Amino acid sequence: QVQLVESGGGLVQAGGSLRLSCAASGRTVTHNNMAWFRQAPGKEREFVAGIAWGGGFTYYVDYSGSVKGRFTISRDNANPMVYLQMNRLKPEDTAVYYCALDSTDRRWPVATEGAQYAYWGQGTQVTVSS
Repeated sequence: QVQLVESGGGLVQAGGSLRLSCAASGRTVTHNNMAWFRQAPGKEREFVAGIAWGGGFTYYVDYSGSVKGRFTISRDNANPMVYLQMNRLKPEDTAVYYCALDSTDRRWPVATEGAQYAYWGQGTQVTVSS
């Protein structure tokens, strides 16, 4: 069983930055794909960013078009943690952000459908004011 706990959300003005963290515990997740999703009020959950193990110390990343160039996903397997650095935030980035883990042996490309991910955190609220 895996537990995921997000932190780092909050209220920020447009143009500002936040860094979300996701702590994973319960088993080794070094080789598992992980991702960030978000869900805004009245909208469906959407893929934000994902990171896939490419063998050895190589990881591949993928982003949705709406955040590419502004957000950066990374991981620290020593802890283990997954991060989402969010820069140049916009009001439309307002949502609850969720960390997710793919428990299968899938590699690259990361799945962008939520159904592929078996484990989820409780979510952390990000609010961007205009």
